[in-house]
Amino acid sequence: MPNVLITGCSSGIGRALADTFRDAGYEVWATARKAEDVERLGEAGFTARKLDVNDRQALAQLAEELQAHSGQLDLLINNAGYGAMGPVLDAGAEGLRQQFDTNVFAVVEVTRALFPLLRQAKGTVINIGSVSGVLVTPFAGVYCASKAAVHALSDALRLELAPFDIAVMQVQPGAIASQFAAHAQRGAEEVLRAESAWWPLREQVRARARASQDRPTSASVFAQGVLAAARRRPLPAVVRLGNGSTALPLLARLVPRRLLDWALRKRFGLLRPL
Repeated sequence: MPNVLITGCSSGIGRALADTFRDAGYEVWATARKAEDVERLGEAGFTARKLDVNDRQALAQLAEELQAHSGQLDLLINNAGYGAMGPVLDAGAEGLRQQFDTNVFAVVEVTRALFPLLRQAKGTVINIGSVSGVLVTPFAGVYCASKAAVHALSDALRLELAPFDIAVMQVQPGAIASQFAAHAQRGAEEVLRAESAWWPLREQVRARARASQDRPTSASVFAQGVLAAARRRPLPAVVRLGNGSTALPLLARLVPRRLLDWALRKRFGLLRPL
């Protein structure tokens, strides 16, 4: 039975991926950060483990457990992440650092910790990016930058891991039904301050936080798409799934920059002086 380790399985995309790959015959190692989520995953029949993807010691312990259990890892899905919303300058270096810790640095550290097991299996790495890393929007710049970094790192890893027969695929979701928007809205409320120069546009910031739930594709349909892509040979380098996942990158590529800037400024109230 092939095995897969998936990060960020508490809800939404991560949980749907866990369900889908288990139903396809995988032994699913489902990880989550909170103990209550791990308990629920265990009750659902997964090999559930508590994992903060920013905790190197926990990663090392998990790698040791996998080594003792099967000695290899057939598939790693780096899914854990969140979306920081708000103006880039309000977030500052600290906000950028926190976003990159989970969305970018953890992708590298998780893959690094599990590399010997992936090498033994000649396995596959799937990194969950976002169309937001392709079409950058106001009030999500920190998040967009983190996903653009995931895309670039995935490209590099695909080349660097090829000699070890480890395949790498990046998935760029569009709007997927999940708790992402709710978490993003809570995060935006924490960043929004009356002293911000962008305070008059606080409703536009909130609107951007909700944008990921604009006619979303169900998480289960998305997960089925990931499974189908993971089975293809040769493995595709990039897969786009979900509402907007094709149209938005097409806009970024075909619409002249000045026109696209104008449309985004209009959408988010940035045409008038503040």
